[in-house]
Amino acid sequence: MQIAYQSSTGKVRDKNEDAVGAFKNQNGLVLALITDGIGGNNAGEVASQMVVTHMGEAFEATTITSLDKIETWFENQLAKENTAIIDESNTDTRLHGMGTTIVAALIDGKQSLIANIGDSRGYVYSNGQFTQITEDHSYVNELVKHGDITPDQAKTNPYKNIITKSLGINSDSAADFKPYTAQPGDQIMLCTDGLTNMVDDSDIEKILAMDEELQSKCDMLVSLANENGGLDNITVLIAQYDSEVTADE
Repeated sequence: MQIAYQSSTGKVRDKNEDAVGAFKNQNGLVLALITDGIGGNNAGEVASQMVVTHMGEAFEATTITSLDKIETWFENQLAKENTAIIDESNTDTRLHGMGTTIVAALIDGKQSLIANIGDSRGYVYSNGQFTQITEDHSYVNELVKHGDITPDQAKTNPYKNIITKSLGINSDSAADFKPYTAQPGDQIMLCTDGLTNMVDDSDIEKILAMDEELQSKCDMLVSLANENGGLDNITVLIAQYDSEVTADE
């Protein structure tokens, strides 16, 4: 398993409220995650960094050996982080209303779970196909699901940044989980909407298909988002399964 990531403030925002990290526990299982903070002043930055730091440190200390137990641990940890964000926001008026999205990959060999809350996304690039695994928790996605607008119309909808679920806003900290079984060379890509709002899927797919180091791909994706306007913070993480991963592992 190879992992690389990159993050940028973008061309418009004053600060980067995204956070990203990749961690390994005592038995070699992997947690990769990206958060995108919401809230005024420094609030979004505080919430997003809290989640990555706390969950990363907690995960590294675990001795979990199976994916089902990782899922249970992750759910419990999300509930703790949700409470921590709310408690922190209640102690400082400058942090009131802060929250964060989260997208994560929980990886055990070729088996993985992609989890999300909000509109940060998880994708898979496999056999030349680029596919979104997660489903946005957003107002515009609800319109698409109900047939009120098309997916193409959603891309330019003025309300596309309104999310319907995040960590730290209320007592609901439940994430959606999507299982994924990897083939050799498959890539999982996690990102914030600062990438997907600025770069078309076809262009992301072209970069993932390149015979380049993962870090170069991350750098190219962030650079392209900035070239296209960089209207938001941009964060991307790519995890690639080694070629020796086999179906009987």
